Amino acid sequence: MPSDLPEAGLRYAYKASLIGSAHQFELTEQGLSWRIAGRTGLWNYADIAAVRLSYRPVSMQSRRFRADIEKTGGGRLTIFSTSWQTAALMAPQDRDYRAFMIGLHARMAKAGSQAVLSGGLNPRLYAAAIAVVTLLAVAMAGLLLRSLVSREWAGALFLVGFAALFTWQVGGFITRNRPLTYTFGELPKALLP
Repeated sequence: MPSDLPEAGLRYAYKASLIGSAHQFELTEQGLSWRIAGRTGLWNYADIAAVRLSYRPVSMQSRRFRADIEKTGGGRLTIFSTSWQTAALMAPQDRDYRAFMIGLHARMAKAGSQAVLSGGLNPRLYAAAIAVVTLLAVAMAGLLLRSLVSREWAGALFLVGFAALFTWQVGGFITRNRPLTYTFGELPKALLP
């Protein structure tokens, strides 16, 4: 959706897959209105129980953000910052996604929402990710040490290059998705485009 319309920040749409219609959201006076796959709904801002922002890159789009919104009594909406265009192209919608998320939080605050605002991964999942990364780092350090002792310079160089690539790819994901809580007034900058 063009962001120069008067409704910029009040409406947001994205295609979750190549097949199917767009997921559409609108911030109305009554609440968060949504339309997904022929279903529609309207959630009062005060009835939103939780919002979790996270950074979720994929191979086609390294700058992809996600918001999970839960309603009191059940129901969950997921909003992504990217939209599928073709089989090989996922287009970022950074400005529109950011404006919509800021608008949603502002309206929730105005409605007196008591929602739990969190960011990053679930703490248990994050701990498991840290454990796996630590295990891989120890294994790679052992292989590097062995290649240096046996004077396998090409193998050592390969491991250093692989470690640098791994740190760049996985390090950003781990750093941005550190579990946190935030307030309506201070949204986490690392979890918004």
